[in-house]
Amino acid sequence: HEPLAPASVTKVMTMLLIMEAIDDGRIGWEDPVTASEEAAAKGGSQIYLKVGETMTVSDMVKSIAVSSANDCACAMAEHLAGSESAFVDMMNLRAQELGMADTHFVNCTGLDDDPEAANHKTSAHDIAIMSRELLGKHPDIKKYTTIWMDTVRDGAFGLSNTNKLIRFYSGATGLKTGFTSGAGYCLSASAQREGM
Repeated sequence: HEPLAPASVTKVMTMLLIMEAIDDGRIGWEDPVTASEEAAAKGGSQIYLKVGETMTVSDMVKSIAVSSANDCACAMAEHLAGSESAFVDMMNLRAQELGMADTHFVNCTGLDDDPEAANHKTSAHDIAIMSRELLGKHPDIKKYTTIWMDTVRDGAFGLSNTNKLIRFYSGATGLKTGFTSGAGYCLSASAQREGM
């Protein structure tokens, strides 16, 4: 229950809210999403979206799940909520609804280079709660979280999964890695073998 910086494992909640919007019919897999200046300016792991570049929801989710793309996470947050800060409000509300008492999000990426991000915390317990919600209620996410290598932009940009378990651990289904110098190495891992 110790609140710690989760780095990109934050994106489990980002992906959960995206999957809920898809399953509710608010957005579709082939909907176009356009990158804003804010999204294109995100540092860390990214696919180098250009301002005004458009990509499908499916390719955005693939880039978030496989390459932990901060620019795509921000673009999806803006697409769903109008702004990253409005999306963060949705993240915190969903965390409350799920009983994630150790959690407070300040962004949709887990980047912790600005001072406000010192308050961006969750616990191992709460990561398990949101991971279970994502995998249990939205099994389609596994189509993305089990990719070892793939591409976007019609094959022009390669993605490779930071989660080595996907390649080397039998039955691995995900889920999300994270690293910042402040947080250290973070992992939410999932697998299925013989129905377990």
